[in-house]
Amino acid sequence: MEKKDKIFVAGHRGMVGSAILRKLRSEGFENLLLKTSSELDLRDQTAVLSFFEKEEPEYIFLAAAKVGGIMANQTYGADFLYDNLMIQNNVIHCAYQFSVKKLLFLGSSCIYPKMAPQPLKEDYLLTGMLEPSNEPYAIAKIAGLKLCSAYRVQYGCQFISVMPTNLYGPNDNYDLSNSHVLAALIRKFHEGKIGNEAFVTIWGTGSPLREFLYSDDLAEACLFLMQGYDGAGFINIGTGEDITILELARLIQRVVGFEGQIIHDLSKPDGTPRKLLDVSKLTQMGWKAKTSLEKGIQKVYQGFLKEYG
Repeated sequence: MEKKDKIFVAGHRGMVGSAILRKLRSEGFENLLLKTSSELDLRDQTAVLSFFEKEEPEYIFLAAAKVGGIMANQTYGADFLYDNLMIQNNVIHCAYQFSVKKLLFLGSSCIYPKMAPQPLKEDYLLTGMLEPSNEPYAIAKIAGLKLCSAYRVQYGCQFISVMPTNLYGPNDNYDLSNSHVLAALIRKFHEGKIGNEAFVTIWGTGSPLREFLYSDDLAEACLFLMQGYDGAGFINIGTGEDITILELARLIQRVVGFEGQIIHDLSKPDGTPRKLLDVSKLTQMGWKAKTSLEKGIQKVYQGFLKEYG
């Protein structure tokens, strides 16, 4: 991928897409195609076709997606399935039709079976039942990576897929009705602090183990793979380390400076018991995450204060 090549970052205003955009610009890539969802609805097949006809992108980072946490998946399952399938199908098919040199598709670690062995190796895909609480999103992402694989096999397309772990970073979503756990906890503890609340409530037992990757580290890994990987199999991207939700809550509590208690709402689901990626493939290729969880949360909270404080 040369500096002058035309690169389409689909979903450039989201947490992942904006991180990829920052990384590309920092590396001197300037010929970037950027469209907001109001300018280009990726669910609209005709609109996507017209965009490819006019712009002819050479490389694509497919980071556009409808995302959310457990509550959002359970409430808006049809939207999660339909919107993500349409976005993926339209962009991937047009990438084939217009001979895009390379496409990188971003999946999600929720594609793995709920009770798969830990840490999660790439070969564990489709070896068991999914976690019901985020099944719509997971099914859409599985379809996307299988579509990339099928176009590679049938047409020789250079389409690669990556599976990031749980992400956090600038431009995260802090809406408590559809945010992910880390962002939701930052908002809860911040509001508890400024409201001088006696306690903050977290969902479930706090025992599930989760891995968290700073979005700028993900962007670095994506560029690394776009420039140096062309394998048929997808690649896990993570830190290789996990933490319980309760430990995460205590860490965020400390960073935010909330002095009250943490209590549990046991009527809410825990989700998958553990979700830690095996990142040995990526590590062997020479890439490793740089940002510690505490340092990343400190950065994110400072950004949160500037935007919402």
